[in-house]
Amino acid sequence: MYYPYFRGKQFDLLTIKESADVLAKANIVSIIEPVRESLSGLKRTIEALSASGAEAVLIVNPSYGDHTESSDAIQKFVTEEIKAHQNVCVGVLLTNNIDTSEALQICSTYPSHSLYFIHFGFTEPKALAEATLTWEREICHVFAEEYCGKLYQKHFSDRTRVLLRNGFKRQANRKYPDIEPFSDLHATYRDEGVDGFGDFLIVGDEYTEGGGPAYAVAIHLTFIDPEMDNAMYIYHFKSDRQDTPTDPAGKFYEALTKLIAKIEEPDSKILRTSAIEEFADLYKRKHFPGLGYIKKLSMKHHIEVLADYLE
Repeated sequence: MYYPYFRGKQFDLLTIKESADVLAKANIVSIIEPVRESLSGLKRTIEALSASGAEAVLIVNPSYGDHTESSDAIQKFVTEEIKAHQNVCVGVLLTNNIDTSEALQICSTYPSHSLYFIHFGFTEPKALAEATLTWEREICHVFAEEYCGKLYQKHFSDRTRVLLRNGFKRQANRKYPDIEPFSDLHATYRDEGVDGFGDFLIVGDEYTEGGGPAYAVAIHLTFIDPEMDNAMYIYHFKSDRQDTPTDPAGKFYEALTKLIAKIEEPDSKILRTSAIEEFADLYKRKHFPGLGYIKKLSMKHHIEVLADYLE
């Protein structure tokens, strides 16, 4: 089972909304950390997932964005605005800034929802495991790999467990290699002793409000290589010009030209997803839709690649 982790910016939510049917068919569960004050886009996303029969986890105590000071708006959103949607589970983010009593208080606010505990530096696993031992509610634990070793995870061995790995190492676009490993967790998660796997798609765990000027434009595309035991790799198709922040449209076309050439190779390992077809259409029309839209297409492609693998 695949659990992609999204921070709910505009194009992240559009990715989920437009991929709702794919997510439902492959039983993919989206984890969403809302970071924008307005929840209208999130509501439309939840409605699209509900209509398709896909499940989502909504983090009710985000650590980034506009709801970090108060989660009252999210509480009202969950308990009132999307109350009719049974496909939404409550996610509790467990960082080093929260203790067991606070986590339990959040859970008590949502007594009728299934729970996902998202472990991101939490320091009281034993206390939490003991406090929830007899709970009959459906509970899943999601472990951010860099914070949660095997001993930590062992406290929750009686519950459903998911391992979350950051396969995308963010850096300046011009510094990316042409190709690098992404993850093998989709093929090995059972060997890790967990029930599912997740990642941060082609965005990475690092949170930023907005990008600076793009000296280089890069298109990030994942693929699974059957010749390498089905490990996943990522291409970074970069523009030729990388010295000034001018002409992003022209630089996008330079990067896109390399992507199209790779797709058209007879032994290409890039899956022809709907996102790839849209990239091909943009190339044909020489159209630049904006950097956020490009990121959305790369995220949709990543979801479709893993959906195809899981099916």
